[in-house]
Amino acid sequence: MITVWGRKSSSNVQATLWCLAELGLVFDRIDAGLFYGVVDSDEYVAMNPNRTVPTLVDGDMPPMFETGAILRYLASRYGDHRFWPVDLVARAQMDKWAEWAKINVEIRFAEPIFWLLARTSPQKRSAELVRESLHKLTFYLEIADARLAQHPYLAGDDFTLADIVMGHSLFRYYDIPLDRADLPHLRAYYDRLTQRPAFAAHVMVDYGDAWITD
Repeated sequence: MITVWGRKSSSNVQATLWCLAELGLVFDRIDAGLFYGVVDSDEYVAMNPNRTVPTLVDGDMPPMFETGAILRYLASRYGDHRFWPVDLVARAQMDKWAEWAKINVEIRFAEPIFWLLARTSPQKRSAELVRESLHKLTFYLEIADARLAQHPYLAGDDFTLADIVMGHSLFRYYDIPLDRADLPHLRAYYDRLTQRPAFAAHVMVDYGDAWITD
């Protein structure tokens, strides 16, 4: 049995759950993090000394943390050749887009934009900082838009791990109030993702149960 610790409103937990569901895996989830606690317990720290979520345990395997490592483990153990290619060159080509999405989209969106608008009290929000951060993010989203003009998915013609890394931030990107650029291929890609049952079940969920910083 696979067990995941983490609150369902965490974007990193969502990426993990989405991956599990896409691979057709049965799992248990235990609320952890923020006001759910758990992450400061001795038992949890023994699994994940960072006190972050998610943490995943697959049967008798040692605990795993860091979302990217978890996703690659799941893809390697349970994914087919389209989701995580066996051929080293093909896998590297797919994995470069996964890493690109993490560094240039997920990280540039999560803290400098999403957290400022959805996790920070109104009196502490900086509209100028959001505009600057959105301008930087849009540069990379334009790269994705050009890529998606040529292929239905980020790494090519098949849905892969790269789409989970790229796509799990897009629900929030399109849900929060932003002066978004007109990127029709990115929007069409997002619309395709929303038709996937696993995306709808684990990513398109309420993220309002986390606290707002003062």
